Parts: sequence; structure tokens; C-alpha cells
Amino acid sequence: MDQPSNPAFLDDITGALDWWRDAGVDLDFVDEPTAWLAPPEPDDRANPIAERRPVRAPAADVEAAPPPARLDPASLPAQLAAFAPWWLSEPLLCGGELSTRIAPQGPAGPDLMIVVEEPEAQDREALLSGPQGKLLDAMLSAFGTRREDIYLASALPRHTPGPDWPALQERGLGQVLAHHVSLVAPKRLIVLGGNALSLIGHESPQGPAVLRSFNHEGASIPLLASWALTALLGQPRAKPVLWKAWLEWTAA
Repeated sequence: MDQPSNPAFLDDITGALDWWRDAGVDLDFVDEPTAWLAPPEPDDRANPIAERRPVRAPAADVEAAPPPARLDPASLPAQLAAFAPWWLSEPLLCGGELSTRIAPQGPAGPDLMIVVEEPEAQDREALLSGPQGKLLDAMLSAFGTRREDIYLASALPRHTPGPDWPALQERGLGQVLAHHVSLVAPKRLIVLGGNALSLIGHESPQGPAVLRSFNHEGASIPLLASWALTALLGQPRAKPVLWKAWLEWTAA
């Protein structure tokens, strides 16, 4: 290649290159990316077994059978001694931690059985250990008895804010409560709370005290229904009405 005859032109080219080099531009750039390294080709010769090994389809997910939506009556304990352990462990009774459930307490065949809707929020070892329990103990003292002499139970195993009572009825909680009362076989039954009363087939009491009968499997037990203990705590005027109903009930 012949050298250019104009030395000034060479000086211009050299100066321009030097200017770009001093500016830090010493490479050529293009807009489109270029793949310099080609992807490696698979070499089946390194593993000849892979050529003959069949490809297995992924195993289909096996769906677990959904839990039954309703308690099986055949699963209910046949003896009262077995009821409390079942009450504390049966998953279909309610959700939540099993450790927060509270067992019923009392002897079989008592003169009086009392059913409340649910344990108190602070209950840990025994049923009704808070303000509701203090009110109940005062009522029992007025009735001439003690907590140790009655059978105390709840319609729900644990404290449950805002329970869905119709759904619990559909699950079979009413049948469980009726079966529980039959196992205890009390001479008299008090149900405190309209929701618990509805589980065994009675309407909520419109007043502080209503006299009914609990009929189940051929047995009839005198029943006194009243408001829940929380309502009685907030309605002092309801207590004399309940006391009068108790006197009439026990005088019969």
C-alpha cells in the first residue's frame, strides 16, 4: 500500500487516534451483541446408559382424603371415664391447639349438671377460672351446693371468639352434648347460654330463666335454662329472676 503523499493528513489521523486514546476509548463498539461462545453440544458418549434409560413422567400428586365434615356418632365414647380424654383429643370438635382445651369435671350421676357455652379465655387447668367462675361459685353457694359436688361441662372444648354455632351444629356438636349429658346422667340439668341450649334442640331463652325438659334416648331430665354467665354478669336484675326460678324448680 502506497504511503499518502500528504504528511499533514497523516498527522491529522495520528492526532485523532491519540485524542480518542487519551479519552479512554481504545476499543471499537457495535450496537448488536455478538455471541462469542457457542453453547456446548451434549455428548451422550460420555454416558451411554443415558441413551437407553427411559424418561419417567413425574409422579402425580396424590390428594389426601379430606377429613369428614361431621362427627361419626359411632366414635362417641360409650363410658363417661373415656369422654374427657376423647374431648381433649378429637380433632373434629373444633380447631385450634389441643393444649387450649379444657376438660369437664365432676362425678357421674350428680344431683346437678351445669353446661356453659365455652371455657373462659384465661382457663388453663380448670373450667371457669375467671369472673364467670366466681359468679358461678356464688350461685352454687346460694343453691346450697359446691362446684365439687356438681358436674360442670362446656359445649365447646376451648374458648373460641365468635364461634359459628350453626356450623358447629352441622358438625354434630349438639349430638355430642346430648350424649355427654346422657353419660353423666344427672338428676337435674342447668344450661347457661342460648347457644348451648340450641345445640340440644331448644330455642334461646327469652328471659333470665326458663323451665324445660331434656329428653334423649328415652330419658327425661328436668332442665333450667338461663342466659350465659357473661350476660348475667352484665344484668344484675336477672339474678333474682333466676333465683326465684331455682326455688320453684327445686320445690317441685
